[in-house]
Amino acid sequence: MADSLTKLYAGEEAAGFISASLLSGETLAKGNITVLPNVTFKVNLKNFDLSASAVKDASCDFTDAGDITYVEKALTPENFGLNKQLCKKDWLSTYAGAQMRAGVDGTLPANFQEYIVGHAGALVGQEVEKAIWAGTTATSGEFDGFQVQLAADAAVVDVAGATLSAANIIAELGKVRDAIKDANYGQEDLGIFVGTAAMKYYVSAQGALGYMDQFHAGVTEANFEGTKLILAPGMAADKMVAARKSNLFFATDLASDMAEVKVIDMTENDGSDNVRLVMKWNAGVGYATGSDIVYYA
Repeated sequence: MADSLTKLYAGEEAAGFISASLLSGETLAKGNITVLPNVTFKVNLKNFDLSASAVKDASCDFTDAGDITYVEKALTPENFGLNKQLCKKDWLSTYAGAQMRAGVDGTLPANFQEYIVGHAGALVGQEVEKAIWAGTTATSGEFDGFQVQLAADAAVVDVAGATLSAANIIAELGKVRDAIKDANYGQEDLGIFVGTAAMKYYVSAQGALGYMDQFHAGVTEANFEGTKLILAPGMAADKMVAARKSNLFFATDLASDMAEVKVIDMTENDGSDNVRLVMKWNAGVGYATGSDIVYYA
């Protein structure tokens, strides 16, 4: 009898696979926002602002002065799942071709579980990347991304957008730069997040200005007049976000019992040559202080 491929990874054992899947998208893989990895239900993002009048000359007496504005926002990850079925014979000429016994009933190698989880995980990572920026909870498989949240927040600094092109990208980036608070400008973790098209326009514009050698891969990171320009492939066209990494959060629970990866060999169950993949995880994004974020739309 052929060995069964069924394998269950749950809780902490599943964490590595779930993490590799969720964090494979550009925004998370590059560490461009803050990841909260142990959020089972929700996390409160806390922020407080101390008024300038609170700072006084020192004295021997204790005198309460100034105001503290305390803000707390809840970030509640949503639960998601992936159910995928494939047929063993479809892999005869690909990954497992040299390792499977001849015939439809060939046994896949043990490490095929990891291969299929990795393949599906990369697809999950792409979907999570899209949801981080342009997701909406009204769409199955998505949570409200930054674009939805920022558009609904009156505290966010809004900049009226235009249809971006290589001809206007520098001027439009200048509008975003000018809207950044002085207290945030120049901070090490500050960046302007742009979509793929906008990044291409910017590189093209730089080339037209004679800076075509500025962005050799692995040598120089893109920046706009000293502020990091960060690629966010999941962001919708003609949108930009200026924010600090310390103010943007992605929450999930990698070690929860809810986190699960299961590969099920259906041969012994129904006689078929199918393999089923089941993945379960939770995820969501949020930010602490809307007034520190510039949203171009």
